[in-house]
Amino acid sequence: MAEQTHVLFVEDDDVIREATQLALERDGFVVTAMPDGLSGLEAFRGNQPDIALLDVMVPGLDGVSLCRRIRDESTVPVIMLSARADSIDVVLGLEAGADDYVTKPFDGAVLVARIRAVLRRFGHAGGPGATQAAADDGRQAATDSVLNFGSLEIDTEGMEVRRDGAPVALTPTEMRLLLEFSHAPGTVLSRDKLLERVWDYGWGGDTRVVDVHVQRLRTKIGQDRIETVRGFGYKLRG
Repeated sequence: MAEQTHVLFVEDDDVIREATQLALERDGFVVTAMPDGLSGLEAFRGNQPDIALLDVMVPGLDGVSLCRRIRDESTVPVIMLSARADSIDVVLGLEAGADDYVTKPFDGAVLVARIRAVLRRFGHAGGPGATQAAADDGRQAATDSVLNFGSLEIDTEGMEVRRDGAPVALTPTEMRLLLEFSHAPGTVLSRDKLLERVWDYGWGGDTRVVDVHVQRLRTKIGQDRIETVRGFGYKLRG
């Protein structure tokens, strides 16, 4: 990476925190490591990291609550870390606005790969133009940059969405997901295909990530705009 990426890492286990920080630093990341949620929130506000890694079970302010606080203030990518693969942990983290999750114990190389995959699709830092990368994958929907689906309007160049004329605030991951649907309205996209295209998974992933993000997207653009095709996946109504 030409520019060093700043990672906020919130983990209460001293051994895991120190070992993971060293591993990430060896791979060229700058790491701010905090032992609890409140200090993590303070570090987030003071350091403006490029990505946040949050353990679910940290004292003071748990990882899910911390994720919500971060998401209220920023679209910076968030990866949740959980010692369990229980559905409740996964779903709560994703519903709070996390973009992905990794189950502990994790391999350092896998964690780094997931971080880099998130950063690639966020345009490194998840700033105002971060989602532009989603429009550069060779699957442009149309020459007209503004797409209309009923009351839904998508500006694929300005990366803006309006519903009934009112702006809709989407996270970069939600925007990428919506762009994938808008590239082929009426076409069923499988969960595996969405994992590959939106989450950059070159391997099998947990499809709950897709399901929760589709649910979040529906609450913002309209529950009936994205249709579930049972046994196959999802499609955008034209």
